[in-house]
Amino acid sequence: MTTRYSLTDPNSRRDFLLASGAIAAAATLSTAAHGATSKPAAPATGAHRGAENGTATVLTKDHTRLFYKDWGEGQPIVFSHGWPLTSDAWDSQMVFFGDRGFRVIAHDRRSHGRSGQTWTGNDMDTYADDLATLIETLDLKDVILIGHSTGGGEVARYIGRHGTHRVSKAVLISSVPPLMLKTTANPDGIPVSVFDGIRDGVAKGRSQFYKNLAMPFYGFNRPGVKPDQGVIDAFWLQGMQGGQKGQYECIRQFSETDFTADLKKFNVPALVLQGDDDQIVPLGISGQRSVKLIPGAQLQVLPGASHGMCTVSADAVNAALLAFIKA
Repeated sequence: MTTRYSLTDPNSRRDFLLASGAIAAAATLSTAAHGATSKPAAPATGAHRGAENGTATVLTKDHTRLFYKDWGEGQPIVFSHGWPLTSDAWDSQMVFFGDRGFRVIAHDRRSHGRSGQTWTGNDMDTYADDLATLIETLDLKDVILIGHSTGGGEVARYIGRHGTHRVSKAVLISSVPPLMLKTTANPDGIPVSVFDGIRDGVAKGRSQFYKNLAMPFYGFNRPGVKPDQGVIDAFWLQGMQGGQKGQYECIRQFSETDFTADLKKFNVPALVLQGDDDQIVPLGISGQRSVKLIPGAQLQVLPGASHGMCTVSADAVNAALLAFIKA
């Protein structure tokens, strides 16, 4: 029988960490080649859409290059991806909405994917400011902001820091707000030992760790569910494209950042979308709490959907998003 993991159950957490924690030869973060800072010798200013393939880069205030994809024409939808993925995680949504008359844009977060791998600046405030740089450089208006997992935190912090004058609607999908970590004030959160285990996996053998993590991420560890090797391979590839140090530091950002104040600043229509079989960001400590903090927000729960539902339940996710956008 296939093992069933849950980050909120002590025994299951132990099994999850044993299964996914890589035990390859230790490689310290300070000497990891993937943690090198990327600084262009003669950075150009601004950004362009990339006429040939719809891809381009934008330059942040600390001269970090952010890769982004920019397809289609119409009202802009800007997507922020989860950890440890890239903008490619949004392909099912970008093609769907691009075909329906929207301009769809998704970037690789700094130290993820094809963006610059920075030694510093791997924090939620900087992620939000990077998103602001993308939106402002492209002069986007009436934006629909959609974030998944860590990207949902990025969207929340963007609104908390930069407001909604360029935003028309916001969506948090399987997102980490308001707070993942178990604390005195958040007793139902996930113990720090779980996140320490994730840090250990990334530090000592992230390649195998990502292969193992894909199983609960997409619900492939559930009884009767056949793993999709292509999806697992894509998850691994996206994870390995990023910088080890930045990905390591991002774990603290998605687990320990308190987004309560940010959520209370939402003043546009908002949708909180999540599956009730999310093993990575449990519904009870995330979506169900976020919707109570966002003024006027609506919660939609997809039965049986996993954390990675944007990929493995794309039809249901796209239908829910379209209905919200059109409402």
